[in-house]
Amino acid sequence: MPGMAHHHHKEEAVGAEKLGDVHFPVSCAAAQQQAFNRGIALLHSFGYTNAEAQYRAIAKADPTCAMAHWGIAMTQYHALWSRPDAAELKTGAEEMAQARELAAAHPVTPREQEYIAALSDFYEQAPQDYIQGIDAYTAKMAKLHADFPNDIEGAAFYALALLADVAPNDTSLAKEHRALAVLLPLFKQYPEHPGLAHYIIHTCDTPSLAQDGLEAAKVYARIAPSSPHALHMPGHIFARLGLWQEDIDSNLASVRASEMDDHMHIPGIAHQMHADEFLIYAYLQTGQDEKAHVLTTRMAPLGARMAAMPMMDDMKDDGAFFANELNVIYLMEMHDWKALSNVQAQPNSPPEQSFEIPWGRGVAAGHLKNAAIADQAIVDYEKFEKAVKATGDTYFVSIVLTQHDELLGWQAYAHGNTDAALASMRAAATQQDKLGQAEVDIPADEMVGDLLVLLGRKEEALAAYKLALHYSPNRLNTLLDAGEMAEALGRKAEAASFYAQAAHNTSGSATRRADVAHAVAFSKANPIDTKASMQ
Repeated sequence: MPGMAHHHHKEEAVGAEKLGDVHFPVSCAAAQQQAFNRGIALLHSFGYTNAEAQYRAIAKADPTCAMAHWGIAMTQYHALWSRPDAAELKTGAEEMAQARELAAAHPVTPREQEYIAALSDFYEQAPQDYIQGIDAYTAKMAKLHADFPNDIEGAAFYALALLADVAPNDTSLAKEHRALAVLLPLFKQYPEHPGLAHYIIHTCDTPSLAQDGLEAAKVYARIAPSSPHALHMPGHIFARLGLWQEDIDSNLASVRASEMDDHMHIPGIAHQMHADEFLIYAYLQTGQDEKAHVLTTRMAPLGARMAAMPMMDDMKDDGAFFANELNVIYLMEMHDWKALSNVQAQPNSPPEQSFEIPWGRGVAAGHLKNAAIADQAIVDYEKFEKAVKATGDTYFVSIVLTQHDELLGWQAYAHGNTDAALASMRAAATQQDKLGQAEVDIPADEMVGDLLVLLGRKEEALAAYKLALHYSPNRLNTLLDAGEMAEALGRKAEAASFYAQAAHNTSGSATRRADVAHAVAFSKANPIDTKASMQ
């Protein structure tokens, strides 16, 4: 829309609410423009529940507003989260039918027509072929962006469409680079836009791009502090870069915002579990083991409470997944292989939320060299893996592909087949290194190192740990493992550098871990320049 960039203005919401600067002109009653902008700002920070309420209020206030129904339909399609279910697809299709009908009776601008056409294509095709629906929507949004290059909201939504259109096995980052080519120049022009900052963070949530997302991560929470999701999202980049205190601060703020919304009976707060997930991981990287343990034990009851509450977001039914995942991660990070080998899934966990349990058991079985447990873990995992793949969730499908190879590696080791073990584990690492570990995960390269340690191959193990630190910087266990290998190889200065960083990360913590105590003592006895970069 010509001149739109010059009319980009700050979203002024009711009270102290701050969601960022957006502007989305619509052919509706002028009195609804501010409310429409608020809905767009909520969409850009994935506040789908509140955005839907906003657009329904607009549709009621202005029954001729076609774009209000487009807005409702947008809240049913959560591009980077789970696929819409049958009810959401039905609602979206019905709302888009209303949008088309109203647009014909009460003419809208060519720009609005393209928004309606794009989302209509998605809802017409997605019930039969979801990927085809995403492809069609992305193509139409590309046309919209080309036809209306000054439409900042269209540019942001086009970039988001590109991210949603990445296949599970696509490790090229081609679409991520296309999205950044749209987002980064605009973010320099519009540094208060919530969607630009948010989608840059998502695009850069991979090791090779994480540094490019740091500036957006530093400001997104300030842009939209009224959104718990906006307060959490910077943690994705901070975690990728090993900036643990920043990660902790980000997610503590997100949890506080969710708790405040809960107190005020504002819906859609189930993402608190995701913020807690990041907190637990960051606490483990900084030696705050007891804090991590307390949050882990609280996850199951928190999930049950979220599931029972009305008007929740996508994650309301994911409590079992978070509890299963974090029970496994906590025991794995603490190297409690015996407990991990017997870890149990939450009662009534659906298969697609239970796959972390046999993964944890299988990894533990490898360390314990228990072939029977390793064999059963593979059987259980493959059953759950099918359920995950059936969801079509790109993020989780990529995880299970890597974890399956890891389990095959530990199973082979438990059976004494060294060559097969290393081949499977290295295949997992090669796959994972293209996109990076999952949000809360143990790097496959670290597992390669662990396996090589068990095989007595210290030099190769150290190389694997260094590679793990390249892709997942500042991880506590990897630093400790690398220090141990360097020390065993007689490389005192190199060992001291790894140990010093581990000691720095855990300073002020109350950890009782013997390996951390050793790192602290070693680094004190062998002082180095703590500003020296880790290799």
